[in-house]
Amino acid sequence: MESLGLVAAGRLLAMPMVALVVLAAMLAPAAAGEVRFGKNVRVGGHDFSNQTFDSKHRARIYLYNHKPRKEGCIWRSDGRGGRVKVCHLQRK
Repeated sequence: MESLGLVAAGRLLAMPMVALVVLAAMLAPAAAGEVRFGKNVRVGGHDFSNQTFDSKHRARIYLYNHKPRKEGCIWRSDGRGGRVKVCHLQRK
């Protein structure tokens, strides 16, 4: 009978700890979502080596099977204080 009391007491002590861990996970900022491309990185046959993208510098890459109307890459404002590299590329 005493062992049941100890198990119940252990559960009561564990509950606040679990709640604290869940609360800390919710309040902690998201992991830095940064992508760093190293050497010899290719997207659709195009070289994207040594470029870094994060929440302020993002990329939108559109790949086409035919020649795109506006071929190439251009930096644009995203309206939130960051920049977006928009690329319209033909698959190689």
